[in-house]
Amino acid sequence: MTIKHFIAGPIETNCYLLVDDQTKCCALVDAPPDACETILPVLASGNLLLEAILLTHSHWDHSADAAELRRETGAKVYVQPDDEYRIVEPELHSIFRFPFKLEPCHAAELIQDEMKFKIGSIGLTALHTPGHTEGGVCFVCPEGKTVFCGDTIFFESIGRCDLPGGDSELLFQSIKKKIYTLPDGFELMPGHGPKTSVGHEKEYNPFVR
Repeated sequence: MTIKHFIAGPIETNCYLLVDDQTKCCALVDAPPDACETILPVLASGNLLLEAILLTHSHWDHSADAAELRRETGAKVYVQPDDEYRIVEPELHSIFRFPFKLEPCHAAELIQDEMKFKIGSIGLTALHTPGHTEGGVCFVCPEGKTVFCGDTIFFESIGRCDLPGGDSELLFQSIKKKIYTLPDGFELMPGHGPKTSVGHEKEYNPFVR
């Protein structure tokens, strides 16, 4: 398995392309604005087949290019049901007004807690981690000892809870019960900023101890 890390969009959102090196099947975790112009050439040059677009949550900075990527590649878009409304009507549910249009996107599949995914030989498990949004999700890859955690937790920080759909107590419980129960050595790949680890955050994160 190869993990390709990209940063896209006006607020530097991380997205991650998970590639099964044998089958060339892959999945993209999050689809920020301008991701298409970066991801599509990578897919073409590597002869890669994008099977899934896995959204950690539906804020525009993580989902704006999902519709275009689905149209260009045929990949299925996955989102947790409590967050689907934002990608279906993104202009209606954004608290900002942008100089660009947010394209609606209907998910092909709705994510349930502990749902299993198989991308080639890569196994992933979705964990429902509400708090930053109602339908926040982390994707755990045991093979790579990696967690794609969106805006649930960052390097020595946590996701905002003051936006619509946020809930600080839910976020604290998501981190304690879903993330901090994973092995300390698992790397955390967040939606913004540098990667960290479960063990580091358990020891040094000032928001959730």
